[in-house]
Amino acid sequence: MTDRAGRRRARRLAIGAAVVLALAGMNGPWLYRFGTEQYHQYKINRPEYKAENGKWDIVEFPKEFRQNTIHAALLRTGKVLLVAGSGNNQDNFDAKKFDTRIWDPVKGTIKKIPTPADLFCTGHTQLGNGNLLIAGGTKRYEKLKGDVTKAGGLMIVHNENPDKPITLPAGTKFTGKENGKTFISKDPVLVPRAKKVFDPATGRFLRNDPGLGRIYVEAARSGKKYETGTEDNYRVQGLTGADARNTYGIAQKLALDKKDFQGIRDAFEFDPVAEKYIKVDPMNEARWYPTLTTLSDGKVLSLSGLDEIGQLVPGKNEVYNPSTKAWTYTKKIRQFPTYPAISLMQNGKLFYSGANAGYGPDDVGRDPGIWDLETNKFTKVPGMSDQKLLETAGTVLLPPAQDEKYMVIGGGGVGESERSSKKTRIVDLLKDDPRFVDGPSLEKGTRYPQASILPDDTVLISGGSEDYRGRGASDILQARLYDAKNGDMRRVADPLVGRNYHSGSILLPDGRVMFFGSDSLYADKANTKPGEFEQRIEIYTPPYLYRDARPSLSGGPKTVQRGDSATFSSKHASSIRTARLIRPSASTHVTDVDQKSIALDVKTSGSSVTVTVPKNRNLVQSGWYMLFVTDDQGTPSKAQWVRVP
Repeated sequence: MTDRAGRRRARRLAIGAAVVLALAGMNGPWLYRFGTEQYHQYKINRPEYKAENGKWDIVEFPKEFRQNTIHAALLRTGKVLLVAGSGNNQDNFDAKKFDTRIWDPVKGTIKKIPTPADLFCTGHTQLGNGNLLIAGGTKRYEKLKGDVTKAGGLMIVHNENPDKPITLPAGTKFTGKENGKTFISKDPVLVPRAKKVFDPATGRFLRNDPGLGRIYVEAARSGKKYETGTEDNYRVQGLTGADARNTYGIAQKLALDKKDFQGIRDAFEFDPVAEKYIKVDPMNEARWYPTLTTLSDGKVLSLSGLDEIGQLVPGKNEVYNPSTKAWTYTKKIRQFPTYPAISLMQNGKLFYSGANAGYGPDDVGRDPGIWDLETNKFTKVPGMSDQKLLETAGTVLLPPAQDEKYMVIGGGGVGESERSSKKTRIVDLLKDDPRFVDGPSLEKGTRYPQASILPDDTVLISGGSEDYRGRGASDILQARLYDAKNGDMRRVADPLVGRNYHSGSILLPDGRVMFFGSDSLYADKANTKPGEFEQRIEIYTPPYLYRDARPSLSGGPKTVQRGDSATFSSKHASSIRTARLIRPSASTHVTDVDQKSIALDVKTSGSSVTVTVPKNRNLVQSGWYMLFVTDDQGTPSKAQWVRVP
């Protein structure tokens, strides 16, 4: 009996082993992947791994709060403003469905905010009063060549009357003198009066220079036969007498070619306490993809963008005055591609890294340099490697800001180019003759890299894709920490989610970094399956938060003048080594000109930590900052919010 039972048991074991081997043969790849994934999860969750490399976690909002986040800004309340507008979704645009959310990363709460216009591809910057200025957005989505049914384009309206301007309403008809074809305006246009020109030597009248207005026109009917091939003069229907003689249109080719996005003039301040948009005076120019840069006097410079007819704004830059809520043109004209990375320097001039995020000729405004806004003098900065690959590059002012060293990360060719750069380039603007030099290279050519300054003077560089909008499944699931003190860069934990076009990152007050967005063109390597917008948020917890303890910081004033000192309390004051004021980010399209980390003088005594704010108002712009202190291990405190008035 015993031998028989043993034989049966051995037979069962043999059969079971054969079944396992057969299943393994059929499912070997799956079992391998399962085992590999289990080991990977074990490895990345080990305390020693997190202390060296940090950790990534995904935050997925409830379905009713999800949106296609295009823009994000940290508010002085510690909450994050997440702006979608129409979210790169034509159906949302047509339905006037515009979205904004406020997310509290501490409490985990999410709130819907009424959104007054399509703030998709707008510009934004932090104001001195703690509000966020938002300007520009979308008037019309682009139409690809095959989708355009009515010929159309730019009409320049001339007014030769020096005595009065003229306004033409939407729906005005223009008929070509040579081609006889009629086109209809989509919006009203104000055409200024003509300017009388005199000879300065004799005072004699020479001529009238006509006032000019720009308007988008479209054929009355669909079809290729309504296209025009050459320039023509156009009679304005409905005008009589002197107005008919003095007012006319001139247009080049009006065709069925691709029509670009069009911008809006609307501007708002977002109040983080009331949690609502407040309408202010509109810009003089409509702008889609503009950059807003704060100047030393607290005013804001609005640059570039596509205008109300889908053309690059022709260098007509303007300034917002927070006191009057009004915009005025700058005295000089200078043109840049859309979303140019332009930041205020300590001497009051502006630095343009050459990086940008989209539209514009490949031979206009592409050179990096230093711009004197008062004189309009632009001094090129040489040495940039891969200079033809600066579109969709990232730019970051390395910490601390006093060193005035900028890093330009990756980038790609103009437009939908497949080319991308793996270079980082660094320039020291405090040198007499600044010049770019190469920093450490990335492993892969990288468009859309995200860069966030951390309180310990490192920079987190993550994400991006090798190809335009992640084509060919080219998202880069890698992250690095760059040490601004010694120039070293090392790999850390890999992100879980790919991030390319329409993505960004924000440093949070607790020292973590949040990532949002990503708008892949395709979802597969063969580029056959349409991509879906990434609605999940991801949080990176840096290695410094996996140490045994972090220094405390409490008390102290909420307001500190430039040049003044302020005293805070800390149970760990004796270990405090550095203090940083970090300006809260406002991020979109690889552009975050607000981001900077300012070193403060720091002294400790007992449980007191005293910090001193620099006097330079170009370095320390008015507004709210996160104050971090860091101990002898490089571990930062949680931030205290401080206002510089």
